Formats: sequence, structure tokens, C-alpha cells
Amino acid sequence: MLVRQLFSLVAAFMLFVWSCAKSTEKKSSKPLPDDINVLAALPLTVTAPANNPITDEKVMLGKLLFFDPILSGNKDVACASCHHPNFGFAESLEISIGVNGKGLGEKREFRIPNDIPFVKRNSQTIINTAFNGLTNEVQSSPDAAPMFWDLRAKSLENQSLEPIKTFEEMRGHLYTQAEVLDKILDRIKKNSEYQQLFKAAFGTENAITKENLAKAMATYERTIVANNSRFDQYMRGDNTALSQNEIDGMMLFLKSGCSKCHNGPMFSDFKTHTLGVEDNEKVGFSDDGFQKKYAFRTPTLRNLRFTAPYMHNGKLKTLQNVLEFYEDLSGGQIKNPKVKPRQLDPLIEHLKVNFKDISAIIEFLGTLNDDKFDRSIPTKVPSGLKVGGNI
Repeated sequence: MLVRQLFSLVAAFMLFVWSCAKSTEKKSSKPLPDDINVLAALPLTVTAPANNPITDEKVMLGKLLFFDPILSGNKDVACASCHHPNFGFAESLEISIGVNGKGLGEKREFRIPNDIPFVKRNSQTIINTAFNGLTNEVQSSPDAAPMFWDLRAKSLENQSLEPIKTFEEMRGHLYTQAEVLDKILDRIKKNSEYQQLFKAAFGTENAITKENLAKAMATYERTIVANNSRFDQYMRGDNTALSQNEIDGMMLFLKSGCSKCHNGPMFSDFKTHTLGVEDNEKVGFSDDGFQKKYAFRTPTLRNLRFTAPYMHNGKLKTLQNVLEFYEDLSGGQIKNPKVKPRQLDPLIEHLKVNFKDISAIIEFLGTLNDDKFDRSIPTKVPSGLKVGGNI
């Protein structure tokens, strides 16, 4: 009798061990969850508007204009002053210094005396803006691509002229908003090199117009593309492109709820969300964002290595800070006292960021970096001014 009982216990124990082993084996071979389908690789090619096809002549012209301070009221600021290749076509400052600034990146500061305010928001990267608006659900139209933190412009063409008209960015005191573009065009028309470049790019004698100025700069910006990160390679079928730790980090990214807003090829839904980010005291006022709801557009998570500090006003210096912010937010902590709980985006209910998962998620985010974008800088610009402005 005792022998039979002992045998039964041994058999039961062996069955238990076998069951555990099978369970472990099944778990380790389990395929990635379907949630990964909310993410995607970037396209291999860029789509341009039908009325503004990409040509070498337009790219060359747009690049020179991008680096030429002739576009600013005081001839001291270029687009590249705040969107420089050395900083991933973004900037390492919380919020930018445009007119009356000197220096590059974190060394940039106002000249003294100064009566120009800081630029209102953090300088977003130009890398991959050619894909703005592209989601898993929507085939992006370059004519309707959402721009800026508050979606106030659509398409790279429309976006490109706005900084020229903005007082603290490029316009300054010299001209009014209503007259500045005409004054800038007058300067360009008097430049023989630009006359030839615009003619070559657009095929007509009188090609120096606001529309063509915007088209040339937008065309150059569409060539600033980094679409072959290790994540892209993995999603295109290369299973060796990511380590197991990075894959685990991706799963935690999905599990945490981050992908509710950061999804699709650009890791952005291109919608605005109210998160209650603390105001930046340098701005001098409380920035209430889109429709005065303290809402701001979801930024891309690509190339975060180059684009710190983070959020619309640069208040969070590191990715660790960003994920800790979301951990606090999911726990009910609102950093901006002007934002009430009822104003917060409902998607916050899906946030489940745990401190223990943060390092793994950051490791995954590193797979979205791709430094193979065009970093070349012209040696000179047609105006003869300093390339990139006072940097």
C-alpha cells in the first residue's frame, strides 16, 4: 500500500514538472502579440505634391535658402540656426533663440542688449517631416501634412514661410508681418545668383515668388530622410536587427499604452493631446496650445538621440524624465496647475508605465535612431552672408 502511494506521489510530481516545462516552452515560443501591428516601418520612398515634384535643381536651391540668413529681417538668422544638421535638424535648447541670437545649439544665447523673446516652443526636427501625417490608417497626402506643435499649418510648403513671418523667429523689428515676405523677395530678386537658381529650378524668368520660395525649401526638407533604422529593418523582415532585450522593450512599450498615441510608421498619431506638461518659465506666459486646451501634437519618437530636450517646451531633459512624467501622469499627478483632471486626454487611462520597465523601453526607443541622413552644409550661400546665420 505504501509503495503504491509513494509511486503515485512520484508520478504526480513528474507530471507537474513535465507540465511546467511544457508551459515554459510554450511561453518562450509564443509569437509577438498582435499589438505590434500598430507599429510599422517607414516607406522607402518619399511622396511629393503633384504641383511640386522633387528635382535636383529645386533641392539645391532649397538647401541654399535653408542656410542663408537673407530670409531673416536682420539677416542674422537662417532656418539652420535652429534646425542644424549637427543637432539632428533640431536644437539642444529647451526653446529656441531666433532673432538677435548668437552661437549654435546649447551655446546659443541672446546678444546684449536684447528685447526679443524666446521662440514660443521647442524646435522640432526636420528629419522625416516628409512623412508627416502618415499613419497605419491614413495614406499621407503631402498637401495636407500636419505641421507645428499646434497643427496651425498643413504641408511643408505652407510651414516653410511661417518662421519668416514670426517676430521672434526670423522677422525681428525691421518689417511688419504683412510686409516681410515681399521685402525678403525683393532682396532675393536683386541677387543674380538666386535669379539663375530660381530660373533653373522652375523654368521661367520671373520665378522668384512666394510660392516658389516655399516650394524650393519644402523640396529640400523632403530629402532629409532617415528611414532605415534597425527597427525599420526588423519590421521589414530582418529578425536579427533587434536584440532580445530590445524586443522585450518593444513589448513593454506596447503594454505600457505608449502606442495609443505613438503608433504607425512615424510613431505619432498626428493628433493633439492634453497631458498637463509644466509650463516653461522662459516663455513668460502659460502656453495653452491647440484651441486653448493645453493640447499639443504627438511628436515622432524617431531619432530621439538627436532631439533632446523633449515635449513642446523642452521641459523634460532626458527620456528617463519623459517616461517618469508618464508614470506620474498615469498615477494621477498633473504637473501643470492650470490643467484640470477633466481636461486630460482620455487615453491617459490606458497608460501603465512602471518604473521597472523604463530602462527596457528606452533601450527599444534607441532602435528608432538612424544617423544616415544628409548632414552636408554649403560652404557659402548666394547672399555672401554667414552660412547658417550668427552661429
